[in-house]
Amino acid sequence: MQARGAITDGAGGFTIEAFEVGDPGPGEVLVTLGASGVCHTDLDFSHMPMPGIVLGHEGAGTVTAVGDGVTAVAVADRVLLTWAIACGTCFQCSRGSQVLCERLGIGPRGHAGRGAASRDGSPLYRAFNIGTLSTATVVREQAVVKLGDDISFSSACILGCGVMTGWGSVVHAAKVEPGTTVVVLGCGGVGLNVVQGARIAGAARVICVDVNEGRLEMARTFGATEVVVADREDKGLAEAAGRVKAMTDGRGADYAFECTAVPDLAVAPLAMVRNGGTAIAVSGVEQEITVDMRLFEWDKTYLNPLYGQCRPSIDFPRLLALYEKGELLLDELVTRTYPLDDLHTAFDDMVAGRNAKGVVLFL
Repeated sequence: MQARGAITDGAGGFTIEAFEVGDPGPGEVLVTLGASGVCHTDLDFSHMPMPGIVLGHEGAGTVTAVGDGVTAVAVADRVLLTWAIACGTCFQCSRGSQVLCERLGIGPRGHAGRGAASRDGSPLYRAFNIGTLSTATVVREQAVVKLGDDISFSSACILGCGVMTGWGSVVHAAKVEPGTTVVVLGCGGVGLNVVQGARIAGAARVICVDVNEGRLEMARTFGATEVVVADREDKGLAEAAGRVKAMTDGRGADYAFECTAVPDLAVAPLAMVRNGGTAIAVSGVEQEITVDMRLFEWDKTYLNPLYGQCRPSIDFPRLLALYEKGELLLDELVTRTYPLDDLHTAFDDMVAGRNAKGVVLFL
């Protein structure tokens, strides 16, 4: 079938154009997208000097066709997509680390069949193997989770990465305990979900740090108890760390989460936590940086988890249950929706910090 989507041009940008989506093969599912979240990672992909990448990795829609052997879903089912698929039997999966699956995880092995997406007869690569900023996609059966009728596609799609990463970093990676103090550095789409993850986990105090006062006001909606407006010239957020320590009897917080995606701030949460505290690099900074090892003194733990250490098949239903109970705020996260042809505006609004979360609607 023919689809439309955002495809990288290899010159640091993307165009909205038509391409072909193949029929689902054995164990595969064809999904007509209803909505796709807009994420900084999508923008990063668009700047890659590599043509032919279908952008997007947060999607929800309706099953249009299924291949042989598919049992998890049927035609007309409403589904949520995830890029973190797992085989369930490899070394990592057997240890409960599905996100680190050695057979179907991130990379070419996670692709559906070679004909999943193509343009003029040539295969297209799809971001995170799903390419949700398009009207249709073919994915492995493991990449879909059924949705009920009580949630919109716009609210559901953002569970696919930003919500799961933020919440999971709190619940699985840090294992935040009730009554503790949490610091969140950066209140974008992921940071806001760290905030509400901490609230749901029972943190007594959630202190948010950001240079954008509008973001900090958003954070209060999701559970921030105190805020710190940081200075853009504050190297390593050292001055902000001093203010956080002054707010916590000079000791520092129990947990601190870096959600800025700024490489120079990768170790900033270490300066925010007490001796024996836990720092989490939620952004997954991959660049080479210089680290002052004194920041680890004393007995501090630093983790750089993938996808909040989540297991989509188990955690998506948990998140949906929290949403149904009114504890997990999803509708409130979607500040604005856009048509696919207005994706450039969606990226501009995201970079400017105007949205908690922007979503592209297809239906």
